[in-house]
Amino acid sequence: MAENEKVYDSYELDAHGLKVNVRIVDKGDFVPIYEVTMPGIGEATKILLLSERQELLSLVPIDPTRIEDKEYVAELTNKYIEASNIIIDKYLPGTNKEIKKMLTAYIINIMLGLGDLEAPLADENLEEIAVNTSKEPVWVFHKKYGWCKTNLVIPSEEIIYDDAEQIGRRVGRQITNLSPLMDAELPDGSRVNATLYPISQKGNTITIRKFGKNPWTMPALVANGTVSSYLASLIWMSIQNEVSILISGGTASGKTSFLNAMSIFIPPNRRIISVEETRELTLPEFLHWVPMVTRQPNPEGKGEIKLYDLMINALRQRPDIMLVGEIRTKSDAETLFEAIHTGHSVYGTVHADDTQDTIVRMTNPPIDIPKLMINAIGSIVTLFRHRRLGIRRLLEFGEVTRTGDATVLWRWNPRQDTFVQIGEMARLADTIMLYGGYTRNEMLDEIEEKKKIIEWMVKNKVFDVDATGYIIANYYKDKNSVLDIVNKDTPYSSELFKKV
Repeated sequence: MAENEKVYDSYELDAHGLKVNVRIVDKGDFVPIYEVTMPGIGEATKILLLSERQELLSLVPIDPTRIEDKEYVAELTNKYIEASNIIIDKYLPGTNKEIKKMLTAYIINIMLGLGDLEAPLADENLEEIAVNTSKEPVWVFHKKYGWCKTNLVIPSEEIIYDDAEQIGRRVGRQITNLSPLMDAELPDGSRVNATLYPISQKGNTITIRKFGKNPWTMPALVANGTVSSYLASLIWMSIQNEVSILISGGTASGKTSFLNAMSIFIPPNRRIISVEETRELTLPEFLHWVPMVTRQPNPEGKGEIKLYDLMINALRQRPDIMLVGEIRTKSDAETLFEAIHTGHSVYGTVHADDTQDTIVRMTNPPIDIPKLMINAIGSIVTLFRHRRLGIRRLLEFGEVTRTGDATVLWRWNPRQDTFVQIGEMARLADTIMLYGGYTRNEMLDEIEEKKKIIEWMVKNKVFDVDATGYIIANYYKDKNSVLDIVNKDTPYSSELFKKV
């Protein structure tokens, strides 16, 4: 390590059989360096293997129409292992078995994956991967350290184009000079945006918003300070009593993650339909859930399925609850409020900076719905991403009045990093008491009960989506047994809840 280096973190990754070492290092730049090394594979070797891409394709051609077929991919992998051995023996004679195995894994990443990008794609600590041009390093957004510059550089604009084309081909999308903008997704659900030069002036780009394999749950958000246990329990109380909630916030503020975290509170005897532009929600496996996603038109402009189409279709599937990825247009909002007025509880997201701005955004173009329709929503949760500190917080929690206005009840105090109550529940409390048949004291007591359960899950580090969902489902089935476990402070085990 150089004298002027400061290592923040280091760990090892497995990128489809390829061992990768990662260091987050301060080298005196304005941002940390995300340093990727592949033991046994030097830069000269990587360039050599990349240059033999066409030779490998001639040895093992790929049928793009079958690339989603798992059996075909397994067959291709075996063929590329054989072809890799031929290439390695030809250009790197005398390579030992261990190094040959690593080189073979790297070649398979080149041919069936995204080459050097497979390393950051395998890192669960990252949220975003950004290729801006072949002339600059790849950038990544680390959950802890924010934007980092990597030591990875894509060798040419042609390779960036080929990677973008390969991503699009797998999901029926196309990127060409005539159609230089593309939105697509990877097999794991990660969102991809690609652009071509000269639309992007520096060069071809690929931006990947990674799909979290371990989705956020409410106890995890309480543990990391995003929301207080009391507000989480109030949200639980609202969902149990079918009060609709709108989640707002800026770009990458965590709206969809929060929506996902809320889903563990849904009773297991409800039918749930989710509609999204890209699949991001992951609900507990035992819930009665039908996920649906939009589809872009084909190159001829046919076959497009919009969010509005999915929402209309979802209402015909007899849902009890609808989850809406993001409201963008007037037709989206009208359908959402129509769903609420016809007896469904709806939980959706919208871009807005705070509670009042959410009302303004919903009642002005392009959404532009009548203000009186807003009162179908029970509460508004606004999320905030503090880029300097690298944290996300629930900025405001508000209730919607009968006139369609909003009253802020809780607000985040950034100085103390606490959630401060600045207003008393009125209409939201009345709605919960009406739907649940509670007195005010009974409602407040039950919120405290739920708060205890959430804090018990936090203490026992129960953050998995299925584990948390199973505890909540047991609560709905036999509340007293779950409260007995929590009140006795019994250590968590999955076996414990199978007895409930």
